[in-house]
Amino acid sequence: MANDARSQPIIGEAPAFLEMLEHVSRAAPLNKPVLVVGERGTGKELIASRLHFLSLRWEQPLIKVNCAALTESILESELFGHEAGAFTGAVKVHQGHFERADGGTMVLDELATISLRMQEKILRVIEYGELQRVGGSDTISVNVRIVGSTNADLRAMVADGSFRDDLLDRLAFDVITVPPLRERNEDILPLAYAFAVAMVSELRQSYFPGFTARASSMLLRHDWPGNVRELKNAIERSVYRAEDLQGPINEIAFDPFDSPFSLKTEDQADNPRTAKRAQMKPALLPANLEDALAETERKLLEEALRKARFNQKVAADLLGLTYHQLRGRIRKHNVAVHAQ
Repeated sequence: MANDARSQPIIGEAPAFLEMLEHVSRAAPLNKPVLVVGERGTGKELIASRLHFLSLRWEQPLIKVNCAALTESILESELFGHEAGAFTGAVKVHQGHFERADGGTMVLDELATISLRMQEKILRVIEYGELQRVGGSDTISVNVRIVGSTNADLRAMVADGSFRDDLLDRLAFDVITVPPLRERNEDILPLAYAFAVAMVSELRQSYFPGFTARASSMLLRHDWPGNVRELKNAIERSVYRAEDLQGPINEIAFDPFDSPFSLKTEDQADNPRTAKRAQMKPALLPANLEDALAETERKLLEEALRKARFNQKVAADLLGLTYHQLRGRIRKHNVAVHAQ
């Protein structure tokens, strides 16, 4: 379960992402537990690994455990180990992950899925650095830094009694929140390019010709509810499906199920029993229409340029304009064409 993340690059220049990385750098040298929280697909595991490799424990074991993938009994045996004869099939002593991680770091992924009984046992390891194997009576001392990872609201779970408040207090010495991709607009195109280059290499192609302005616009307009993981899948799928990699990618395959022959469910939007009609709010009047339109146009220009990382061809496509139309409106409103 150990995984060398040193070879995995960290790509990002968005302010929220750089601030998070600085937080990681400050927390890494400590021997305190840390929580890494964020939406699914944001790269929490990569950040947890970075905490280890920037710490003084970087040469020691890094053990990662997906707590959601194991039943309670198996998870207990995997974390704490077991003695021979502890249960049917336990024919020899099994060293658990906490023992294997001694001197290093243990990453508990999907932390919120752990049962209350297991939470109590983990709390003892954090507080006293001690554990007992399943079926054993000897106390084993370990020196392990624990990094928890979750997309759940642990404070809400404490409130409803499904997570121990004392364990949360111990784990949350510091909490690192990984920003979602929708808050990292500047990083979408660099990440997409990196994923595309890796996929081209996997397909044994000589080079990646890039994305068209249309494809770049599609990437920047998408909401990315699945975050970086969704972006990676979409880019790899688009490269793989491209008929000709001699020219730039023009189509982004967001949905692998998209097909004219897909199974259809009842369209609730057309069902009068469930549809809700959006009601337009009246405009605030009186108002100067020309000034209001000019201000709206200026803000849209600024936002499009920012999202396009000041690539004017991409910005024009985002606004449905030609390059020359965009240039004309930039001059009209005196909009800055470079980052301030």
